[in-house]
Amino acid sequence: MPEEVLFKSERRQSREDIAAYLRTVAEKLESGQEFSLSAGDQSVSLAPPAQPTFEVKAERETPSGGGQSELSVEFEIEWDEGEQGSDSSLSIE
Repeated sequence: MPEEVLFKSERRQSREDIAAYLRTVAEKLESGQEFSLSAGDQSVSLAPPAQPTFEVKAERETPSGGGQSELSVEFEIEWDEGEQGSDSSLSIE
């Protein structure tokens, strides 16, 4: 299935600013509220269901020509209409 990017933003920020952004998203998710992502002329509103799929991925990307590797952590929330979700648990320390 082709992917359509509805919103994308990438910029260097302090850990504190990133934590505040993620905290706002977490509060909206916990309360069941719709949330909006906006940057510049881009904006999208999302309303995840009660049990979306949550994926956490840590990666190391190494340039093919050598050089310094880049580390990343990605948090992804996915859902389809009518999807039930699963009972697996995930923790963060």
